[in-house]
Amino acid sequence: MLQEAAAPSAAATGGATGLGAATRPHFPILEQTVHGGRPLVYLDNAATSQKPEAVLQAMDTYYREYNSNVHRGVHALSARATAEYELAREKVARFINAASPQEVVYTRNATEAINLVVNTWGAANLREGDEVILSVAEHHSNVVPWQLLAARTGVVLKFVELTGSEGLDVEQLARLATPRTRLISLVHVSNMLGCVLPVHKVAEIAERVGARLLLDCCQSVPNMPVDVQSLGADFIVASSHKMCGPTGIGFLWGRLSLLSEMPPWMGGGEMIQEVRLEASTYAEPPSRFEAGTPAIAEAIGLGAACDYLSGLGMKRVAAHERELGAYLYHKLAAIDRVRIYGPPPEAAQGRAALATFNVRGIHPTDISTILDSAGVAVRSGHLCTQPVHRHLGIASSVRASPYIYNSHADVDAFIDALKDSISFFTEMGM
Repeated sequence: MLQEAAAPSAAATGGATGLGAATRPHFPILEQTVHGGRPLVYLDNAATSQKPEAVLQAMDTYYREYNSNVHRGVHALSARATAEYELAREKVARFINAASPQEVVYTRNATEAINLVVNTWGAANLREGDEVILSVAEHHSNVVPWQLLAARTGVVLKFVELTGSEGLDVEQLARLATPRTRLISLVHVSNMLGCVLPVHKVAEIAERVGARLLLDCCQSVPNMPVDVQSLGADFIVASSHKMCGPTGIGFLWGRLSLLSEMPPWMGGGEMIQEVRLEASTYAEPPSRFEAGTPAIAEAIGLGAACDYLSGLGMKRVAAHERELGAYLYHKLAAIDRVRIYGPPPEAAQGRAALATFNVRGIHPTDISTILDSAGVAVRSGHLCTQPVHRHLGIASSVRASPYIYNSHADVDAFIDALKDSISFFTEMGM
């Protein structure tokens, strides 16, 4: 019989940094039980993180005390809503060390942020025969929009493959980049492989050929310090819901000089300077790219999430992630029949705190289903990364991904439940 996941003890919840024990009480959802009283062990953070009380309270306060539209009214509620909405933008800017809040554009999510770049900067600057370099490890959100643009314009897409240790092959990138390369768009941290991109090397390659650099930072902004002024990128995108904030909002950061040259994508209210029947003029960034009534409560929640993570200290968060991720990797690697994808934690660039794996002879969905019955939440499927799955010769996988409120005890509960799952299927002849 499968054993339920053991409840983490107070002594075991912190990991080496103590962050798990310090932060777990801030997340009320983690105190629940599932499937008839089994304690919840939440290890699906690469998909979405849980929300601390501070974020929930900030959004509740907006709806209870000053719910109103922004930028449009002079009354007290609208003025406060506008002030808090723009203060949240300032918080995001500080969190990533942007030069100005004008460089932060609110979007629905990182997917919309990439589509915004494709349909503004890309549509204005890319022509038939121009090259965009991606990788086989990209999330679908950083593949499909470029494919749609290529189909319309004749832009050529090139793809970086993997090294022997299953990181992105930067040496191959250097060979692929040519004077026709106008943009390099890569994942900063892979949501499937866990590999960390050597961004400064990539930025040097981009500069050498005169290309712009876009980074998908969905898995890096929540987990490590990201300083856009030293990163070397021209654009980054991220999603609130992976960094303790609400769903329904993300952001694009872009150099102000680039944003100022980019045409609007969606038209409507808020993004205009002046509307006449014969023609209209457009607001300066970021308003130019934020048509219509925005996600006000969600922006305020994102700002509160930035405050929360900043209060913890992103260097401390990164240290916790490194230590717990290595613990997860090595405990998992010790299990027979398990194949982990991506480089080891000892790799030059390190490894994110996630482990994507398969168990020989057992379907990933079966593994995740049995783990769920023991109270352990992981992800299975193609993880929105079908190209890299095909590159590795697989159709799907299982992913366990801890975060700030997880601990050695959570990893141990997952490992015990996984061993029980493998035993269960082995007894069935699988």
